[in-house]
Amino acid sequence: MAVSATVVVAGAGLAGLAAAWELSRAGANVALLDAERRPGGMVVTERPGGPGEKDGFVVEGGPDGFLAAEPDIQELARDAGIGGRLVDQLASGSSSWTGQRLEPLAEGQAAALLGIQIPSDVGAQLAAPLQFGFRSFATGMLDLVEALVARLAPVFRPAQGVTGLAPATRGWRLSLNGGSTVEAEAVILALPAWAAARLVTGAGVPAARHLDDVIYYPSTTVSLAYRSDQLAAAPAGTGFVSTAEWGESGAAVRACSYSWLKYPGRAPPGHALIRAFVGPVDGDPAGAAHAELAGILGIRGSPLWSRAFTWPRGLPRYKPGHAGQVAAVRERLTRLAPLAIAGAGFDGAGVSACVKSGREAARGILQRIGS
Repeated sequence: MAVSATVVVAGAGLAGLAAAWELSRAGANVALLDAERRPGGMVVTERPGGPGEKDGFVVEGGPDGFLAAEPDIQELARDAGIGGRLVDQLASGSSSWTGQRLEPLAEGQAAALLGIQIPSDVGAQLAAPLQFGFRSFATGMLDLVEALVARLAPVFRPAQGVTGLAPATRGWRLSLNGGSTVEAEAVILALPAWAAARLVTGAGVPAARHLDDVIYYPSTTVSLAYRSDQLAAAPAGTGFVSTAEWGESGAAVRACSYSWLKYPGRAPPGHALIRAFVGPVDGDPAGAAHAELAGILGIRGSPLWSRAFTWPRGLPRYKPGHAGQVAAVRERLTRLAPLAIAGAGFDGAGVSACVKSGREAARGILQRIGS
C-alpha cells in the first residue's frame, strides 16, 4: 500500500529529528522514518528514576555535551521549549596520562595527542580551551531527543527502514522493509554514509558511491560508579587523555571523563561517576577499564556498578577530499527531484554539526518545493 507525504526524512538521529522539526514548523507534510524503534541514533541516556543501585545517576552512552560556542543545538533546544534545561560545564582543564602520572595538558598539545589517541570530537570535549566550554542538558542529552520526538510523534514511523529509492512521477518512491512504499515530493536522507551512498547511487548518481569511503570506527564507552570515599582524592579538571602505549602493554583506557565533576546532577551526593573511552580489549571492557583507572586515580574496591556501550560503527573519519566529494554529490542532486543528504557522515560528527546539517538540508528542500 502506498502512502503519500510531501517530504520524507529517513533517519531519526539528531540530524533527521532536526530536519523533520524544521520542515514541520514550516507547515510541510512530513513523514519521519527510522529502521530502529528507538529514535536518537547514538544519543543514549540512562537515568533510572526508581530506587536501586543506579538511582540518581545520569549515564550517557553516546555524546554527553557540545561546545557552548556552537549555536545550532542550543537554538533548536530553545525552539523546542527546553532552553531552560541547558546546563554549563562545571569543571575545566584536562590532563594527560603518561603511563606513570597525570600531567596538565597544555592547549597546544591537545590536537596532536587526540588525533592519535581517541576520536577527535571525544578529544575536543576533554581538552577544549576554557574560553569555549561545553554545555549539556539537565538530565542528559536525551532531553533534546525526547522533546523533539514528543512534538513529532504524529509523523514518526519507527521500525520502517528505507531499502530502496527510485524516481517517481512526482518526486520519489521509497521502498521500506516489509514491502510497503512511500511516495514523496522530496526526500532527506539523514542516514549513515554507507546507507545513503547505496540509495543515492541506486537513484542515478554514480558519484555517490564515494560517500562510502567514510570509515566508521568502533567505539566503546564504560561508565563506572563509586562512592566518593573510594577515590584517594577528587581529580582535577574534566578528565584525561592517555599518551601511554596501549595494546601490547595491556593499556585499555584511551581517555576518561569525570562525569560527576563535568556537569551538574550526574551522580547523587557522596558518589562519583567516571566514563572511560576504551580501546579493543579481550574480555570485559568494564573490568579492564576499572583495573586501569584504579591505578591511575587511586580507586579502592570495586565499582558499585558499571555500564558499557559498544558502537560497532561509531564515529566517522573522513579521507582526504571528503568535503569535495560531498559537494559534488550535492551539486548533482540539484538536477534531480528534491533530494538531500544530512548527518555526521557528511558534515561533521559533533551533535551540533548534526543539528546544523539537518536544519540546512530542510531549509534547502523547503526552498525547492516552495513551502
